[in-house]
Amino acid sequence: MKRRVLLLSLTAAVFAGACGRKAEESPMGGMTAEEHARMQAGGTQGAVDTAGAAVRQPVHLTPEQERALGVVYTTVSRGTLTRTVRTVGRIAAPEPKIADVTPKIDGFVEELFVNYTGDAVRRGEPLLTIYSPMLVSAQQELLTARRLAAQVDSSAGEAWVSAQATLVGARRRLAYWDITPEQVQEIERSGEVTKTLTLVSPVDGIVMEKLLVQGQQVMPGMRLYRIADLSTVWAEGDVFEQDLQFVRVGSQAHIEVAAYPGQHLMGRVSFVYPTVDQESRTNRVRVTVPNAGLRLKPGMFTTIYFDVAQADALVVPAGAVVVTGERNLVFVKDAEGMLTPAEVVLGGRAGDQVEILEGLVEGQTIVGAANFLVDAESRLASTGSAMPGMQHGTHPPPAPKAKPDTMRMPMEHKHD
Repeated sequence: MKRRVLLLSLTAAVFAGACGRKAEESPMGGMTAEEHARMQAGGTQGAVDTAGAAVRQPVHLTPEQERALGVVYTTVSRGTLTRTVRTVGRIAAPEPKIADVTPKIDGFVEELFVNYTGDAVRRGEPLLTIYSPMLVSAQQELLTARRLAAQVDSSAGEAWVSAQATLVGARRRLAYWDITPEQVQEIERSGEVTKTLTLVSPVDGIVMEKLLVQGQQVMPGMRLYRIADLSTVWAEGDVFEQDLQFVRVGSQAHIEVAAYPGQHLMGRVSFVYPTVDQESRTNRVRVTVPNAGLRLKPGMFTTIYFDVAQADALVVPAGAVVVTGERNLVFVKDAEGMLTPAEVVLGGRAGDQVEILEGLVEGQTIVGAANFLVDAESRLASTGSAMPGMQHGTHPPPAPKAKPDTMRMPMEHKHD
């Protein structure tokens, strides 16, 4: 009988040792039965979404696992999202401040006062003298009308009125041909007809084009000079279609040009073109920039920056968003520590911050770093290949009950 009790004791000890070794070698890693059940749970294991990708499952990490993976949490908050839209463009002369000098009569260029492109001129400054038989005839008519008006007394009634009208008409005719009032007054004062009359600049600016030479015959409508006022200039650039929402008329912008490195010149958006280029998917934007000292030259290449501030935006770190190509996901931590994937709609991005339009609310705790590792485990959980020690599923089933020991003991041996 004593030998039988000893044999039973040794068998129990060997069985207990074997069970201990199996527990150490088990992938459960010392988990409880409940934890193991939660790891193997998950009602969507093997399921796929409409895009054919595995449905991600919630993940639960222990503090040790969080430290090992480098998981960092952050809070969804509201703030001002400041971003910069950058594009390249060119400096151009402002169209409303460009003027063409054209004669309104036939004639010949007698003398040029402004004789080269790039010359700066002032409004009323002489450009050239022109000889025209029509101008000579108009001067003679003016002097004749003036003598007639001087001879007719105001008491003559209708004759005086007619003489005055003829004089006014002669003056107006010269004015319509761009002869200045000062020149008309000089003709009347001197009482002599001059061979040539002078055409003057209609604006302040720079001669952009000169299309005549001395002695050249000119005709009505022929462009002689193109003059542009460059006290302000345009900087025009192409903005990508997705950035148009951030560029508004009246908003401030600054530009840089290679000629003045490190210097920022400020301007304002004055016009957004109404059409998008179908090939480049860009839209032209115009910035009006003051040009003190005429430092900015038409044709210069420039870099244009539009600083845009979006107040009261829901923002998260850009690294918190998992971009799958089909959707954008953020892992939200609930009160029980479960990391649940949530699909979000992204807005604008500024630096390392991104705006959330839908999918999150202010104050939620999300994974801010190492989320790609969490996402990988979430996808593995969908296939039943989770890492040891991870817990998945939002509705864990009850832990399985331990089965009774059914191991058969060694048969009793009888000895004679």
